[in-house]
Amino acid sequence: MTTAAAPDPLAVLDRGGVQFAAVLGRVPESAWAGPTGCGEWTVRDLVAHVVGGQRLATLLLHGAARDEGLAALAGDFLGDDPSAAFAREHTACVAAFREPGALERTCAHPMGDIPATMLLGFRIGDLTLHSWDLAHATGTDETLDPVLVETVWANVSPLGDAIAQTGVFGEGPSGTVPGDAPLQARLLDFTGRRP
Repeated sequence: MTTAAAPDPLAVLDRGGVQFAAVLGRVPESAWAGPTGCGEWTVRDLVAHVVGGQRLATLLLHGAARDEGLAALAGDFLGDDPSAAFAREHTACVAAFREPGALERTCAHPMGDIPATMLLGFRIGDLTLHSWDLAHATGTDETLDPVLVETVWANVSPLGDAIAQTGVFGEGPSGTVPGDAPLQARLLDFTGRRP
C-alpha cells in the first residue's frame, strides 16, 4: 500500500493565499471595526496581522535583522484597500520563498533564529487559522481548504498538550472534541478556537 506524498509546501502556501484572499473579499464594509476571537483585535487588526506577517517573512528571507523586520510593521500598511495590500504582500512573500536557496536560509525571526522552513510553516498556519478567524468574526463561510487543514494539523498536532503553554493558541485543546470529529473541528479546538 502506498501513501500519498505530502503536498509541496510552496503550493500549500499558494493555497493559503487563495483562501485568505477569498475570505477577505467577503468582509462586509460594516465589519472592519468589529471584534474577533483574537484578543482585542478588530477585524482590521486581524487582517493587518496577516498582511504584516507576509511582509515580515519577505524581509527576513532577504536577510533583514529582527529589529528591521519589526520596524517595517509600524504604521498603517493596509490603506484604503486591504485586499490589494494582502495581494501585494502575499505575492512578494511567495516569490521570496521561491528564490533559489530560500528554504535553506536561517531567518532572524522575533522569537529567535529559525530555519526558513519553519517560517514557511508559520505563514501557512497563519493564513489557514486566521482565514477561519476572519470568516467567523464576519459571519461568512468558515469552511477551510482540507489540504491546508491537513498541513497545519501535521505541523501542530505533535505539540500535544504543550500547545496551550506556547501562549499563541489561547487555552489550547478543550478536551471535548472527539478523535473521530472532522479534522477541521479538531484543528480549531486544538488551536484554542471555540466555534
